[in-house]
Formats: sequence, structure tokens, C-alpha cells
Amino acid sequence: MPILAIDTATMVSSAAVATHDRLLSEVTMQLKKPQSEVLMDHIIDALTIAQTGKNDLTAIAVNIGPGSFTGLRIGMAAAKMMAYALKIPIVGIDAGTILAYHFPVENVYSAVFIDAQKENVYFAVYNWQNRQLVTVKPMTVMKLEAALEICRKMDYPVIALGDIAQKKQSLFAERANIHLAPPYLIMPRAANVAFAGLAKLDRNLPDNIMTMEPLYIRRSEAEVLWEKRQKDCNK
Repeated sequence: MPILAIDTATMVSSAAVATHDRLLSEVTMQLKKPQSEVLMDHIIDALTIAQTGKNDLTAIAVNIGPGSFTGLRIGMAAAKMMAYALKIPIVGIDAGTILAYHFPVENVYSAVFIDAQKENVYFAVYNWQNRQLVTVKPMTVMKLEAALEICRKMDYPVIALGDIAQKKQSLFAERANIHLAPPYLIMPRAANVAFAGLAKLDRNLPDNIMTMEPLYIRRSEAEVLWEKRQKDCNK
């Protein structure tokens, strides 16, 4: 039975419908349009193309981040709303896992570079062993140069993924041992959310719809500024 997957963690808006053995449909757009304006249309289009009704869905999968704070909240709200209304399981997949699903081969590292603002990146490294995804370096926030240096010293070739790899292609191209993913694989897509979600559900690991939250890792700029103002007011 089909699963609906949603990805709004970056400027990519993507929705997909899949079963265990087939991608039934996917609608993916990378344009500078607010996720709130396009996501529901993409969900409707993905369901229509897949000839799947909402009541045929057996679960909802969503990218939980890290990524754009606003985008994550929009995707999470839509996923929770549908899962609650349809009374079906929901499963959250982190952005690093989603990107690493592009290259399910051994002896290669998938390095994820997601914009964390102020010359920082959300950085993680993965590889595949015996058809299982293994986290080599858990997702953390660090300076881009430090992350690139880690990749340079790795013992296998590194494939760079994520919006920072896309935005700063010339910088990555200059580094030994680092290879940019092609344009059609460098960004997250809902198809990967779907298959990672199905794998997680097969392990009987659905999320709690009431407690599932975006994986922010760092606080938003608004929270930091608010805390600073409070401290200044208390002086």
C-alpha cells in the first residue's frame, strides 16, 4: 500500500507517492517560491499522477531537518494534519539520511552540507555497508572549511550533497577527494523520504504524531535575538 512523502526542508518543494517496490509519482520543484504557496498543490498532483486517493494511503513520511526553519514547520504541519485526519502512521526522516539515499553503494562517503547560516553548515557523513546506511559522522553544525578538511582526509571518495554544495560548486570542485553530486541528485527529494520512511516503518518505528518535532540542531536567529534582548532589558 502506498505512502505519501513530503520534503520542504530546503528551497526544494517535493511530494511523492511510493510502495515498497515502486515510485508511483514525484513532483519536485526548486524555485524561489514560498513552500506555503506550492506544497499542497504538489501533494495533490503527486496523488493524482499516482492514481491514489487519500484514503488509499497507509502512512505519511516527512523530512524533519535540519534545514529552513520555516520550511520545516510547513512540511511538518501538513504531514501531521494529514496523518491525524486519515488516522495513519507518521514517520520523520532526517535530511542527512534522505540525501544519503541517493548513493546506496559501498566504498563511497556521502557528505551532507546544508546551510546553517553565517558560514556554518549542518554537516554529516554516511556510507552503506551490507545494504544498510551507516552514520560515519553524526549531523552537527560547523564551519564549512572545517567540514571540507574532514572530507579531504577520508579514505574513500566523498560525494558532496546539499544546498551549500550546490551554491558553492566552485569551492568544492577545487578540493581533492571531493566530488559534487550531479544536479539531479545534489538536493533532497521526496522519493528518498518515501523509501527511507518505508524502511523505518518496516522496523516498526513510527513516530508519535503528538511529540514529533523538527530537527533544528541550532536555535533560530529570532530566538537568539529575543534572548539577547531579554538579557539587555535585565541589565
